[in-house]
Amino acid sequence: MTARILVAKPGLDGHDRGAKIVARALRDAGFEVIYTGIRQRIEDIVSIALQEDVAVVGLSILSGAHIALTTRTVEALEAAGAGDIAVIVGGTIPQGDVPKLLSAGAAAVFPTSTPLDVLVTEVRKLTGTGNPA
Repeated sequence: MTARILVAKPGLDGHDRGAKIVARALRDAGFEVIYTGIRQRIEDIVSIALQEDVAVVGLSILSGAHIALTTRTVEALEAAGAGDIAVIVGGTIPQGDVPKLLSAGAAAVFPTSTPLDVLVTEVRKLTGTGNPA
């Protein structure tokens, strides 16, 4: 079974090179990836996650609003009855904010410079997909 991953750019951040690199790495690792593009509203991210029946929502955030955007995404998924969808966060995230994001409901946090193979391994663990044959 292939896990479906939604990669989203919430808020006003318009830089998406990193999100595209992550989406491609996940796709190349065997995941089915849906990429929303930039400047997405939380409500739209949740709606797409539900429509696409994803296992994970990956938020790419460079704007500094990572705690608020993650909290709002987790709360919106729970309100929609989709609290079982894991939320992971990557981008420009200070190490000191990692515990805050985990407390806000993020299943995993990947600050800038996290190796792609580490990200893929962690997403495999979250989705229970293991290594593809």
